[in-house]
Amino acid sequence: MPRHHRSALFLVGLLLLPLAASVSVVAEDEQPAWRSVGLDPELWTDRPESEDSPMMPSYTGNAVIEMNVSYVEAHFSQRTEGTVVIELFEQWAPITTANMIDHVESGLYDGIFFHRVIDDFVTQSGDPTCREIGAYPATSPQCGSGGTGETIPLEHNENLSHVDGAIGMARSADPDSADSQWYIAETEAHGLDPENRDDEGYATFGIVRDGMAHIRAIALTPTTDDLTGLEEVQNPASSAGRPVYQAQILSMRMIGVADPDGSIRNPVAEAQSESTFLRDAVLVVGLPLVLVLAGAGVVYAVYTGRVGPKQLDLTAGTATAVEAELVMDAEMVGDVKAPAEP
Repeated sequence: MPRHHRSALFLVGLLLLPLAASVSVVAEDEQPAWRSVGLDPELWTDRPESEDSPMMPSYTGNAVIEMNVSYVEAHFSQRTEGTVVIELFEQWAPITTANMIDHVESGLYDGIFFHRVIDDFVTQSGDPTCREIGAYPATSPQCGSGGTGETIPLEHNENLSHVDGAIGMARSADPDSADSQWYIAETEAHGLDPENRDDEGYATFGIVRDGMAHIRAIALTPTTDDLTGLEEVQNPASSAGRPVYQAQILSMRMIGVADPDGSIRNPVAEAQSESTFLRDAVLVVGLPLVLVLAGAGVVYAVYTGRVGPKQLDLTAGTATAVEAELVMDAEMVGDVKAPAEP
């Protein structure tokens, strides 16, 4: 390839480097599809009891989980299936919520059961070893003490507490031993908050937004230490509480993000955003690319002799005097500097 051809190609490649870098950045910033789904909190009507707490309102962009459950509320009752919606407070518990999202997206909780249910206290699940083997209640000997083996630190925030319907992380005596197990408070349980304990307390990171009636029904299901399943029997000191009839999590999945102001689900705003994106893409990518290609064409034409230097009019009407021969030598190439790092 002639020397001047190689020089022209070098210049074009150098000028296209920022375009390749921008494409790479966009790819790295891609979010899962559910992050673009805005959910209207006003459609969530089966909520926990309200309390004076920052946890009561929904916040734009917070991840939302849909949990499908199956349980038997009482003796001689038919099996019931229902859906529970949980909003995660990512702004206040980023480590704990990210841990939960990872487990949900991996399918870790699909098919497991609530292994500890205590009326008027908590319903606990999240142990991947708590699955029926053959026929319930046969299960793994590790059920109740299992996990993934990867723990997270205890994460507190002044805005989070054990309000009715709060979801928190189960742990052992070590405050930083939370893994995959979690519980939902079936009533307010502020005795678990750090300010009311001498063991650093337990961390909450979300709240039930819809389907709280299913959580209350699971809390009343007959258990091994309360065979009656009657509402008037309160046993918050229980350490067992294994349901007599399997209370199962059929599936858990990420379904979108809270969108109280409608900014995510509003189709008009979305269309405007797409229009703005396309306009910016044309200006930022298309226009420079056209200029680069046009410039490369001019350089190529001059170097190959298809256009004489004196035929070029770069000042829109003013004759331009240029040398009869253009030479791209090593010194000129060295003067070309790569674009600055962003």
